[in-house]
Amino acid sequence: MRITSKGQVTIPQEIREQCGLLPHTQVRFVVENGRVLIEKESPNGSPGSEGLQRLRGVRLRTRLSTDELLALTRGEKQS
Repeated sequence: MRITSKGQVTIPQEIREQCGLLPHTQVRFVVENGRVLIEKESPNGSPGSEGLQRLRGVRLRTRLSTDELLALTRGEKQS
């Protein structure tokens, strides 16, 4: 298997199926003794999952509209 100029490789289908690597599955790369291992992340270990869990327990009180909140998250200036 060759690495593309963008650093990409294709994981063979039989390996993806055996390991449960579906589209959008989070993985991490680990280097051990000069070898590269790909490990499937647990759903709780995915980026943002900790923050999402905290947000689920929070009740927000704001007078901003949904559009105004989205604009803030995008860094857009308010008029």
